[in-house]
Amino acid sequence: MKKSLGAKTLLFPTPVLMIGTYDKAGKPNVMNAAWGGICCSDPPCVTVSIRKARHTYDSILERKAFTVGVACEAKIAEADYVGISSGRDVDKFAVAGLTLVRSELVDAPYAEEFPVVLECRLLHTLEIGIHTQFIGEIVDLKVDLNTLSEDGLPDILKIKPLVYDTAHKGYHAVGPLLAKAFSVGKKLL
Repeated sequence: MKKSLGAKTLLFPTPVLMIGTYDKAGKPNVMNAAWGGICCSDPPCVTVSIRKARHTYDSILERKAFTVGVACEAKIAEADYVGISSGRDVDKFAVAGLTLVRSELVDAPYAEEFPVVLECRLLHTLEIGIHTQFIGEIVDLKVDLNTLSEDGLPDILKIKPLVYDTAHKGYHAVGPLLAKAFSVGKKLL
């Protein structure tokens, strides 16, 4: 039996994304966002939803670009910090000790310390209640070499991404492989 909890934003898990932008004056910023994920395969696109009150909101509209870093276990405090402070008030890169990297492909920065980065050109915006959904076309994916598996693709267990528990507001780790996708279900065919 299930209990109704009403309409809530509880989905398990959600990613912990590091959104990098430059503001109108060119000041770099990075924020923590959990409302986002891949939204299209062709063209490759990612979405992130941000409130209008956030410093990052105007920056994305101004520069028409953003980066999406994947937060990892090794930088959990830094990832949390950039979500609880405002880029209007502080230089988050400096305070968190993050290395600023200027994207060569889009007008946005990223933090070198996060092992996976998507460089995105703003494709669409969609107003949804108190959030605006920004859809970015992924123009490049950058991955730390030490997180690649033997096949040359990112290894989730080497990346050690953080996932967010929306119900209890906590960060969790990713566990071991349980089964191969598009395979384990074949026994039911």
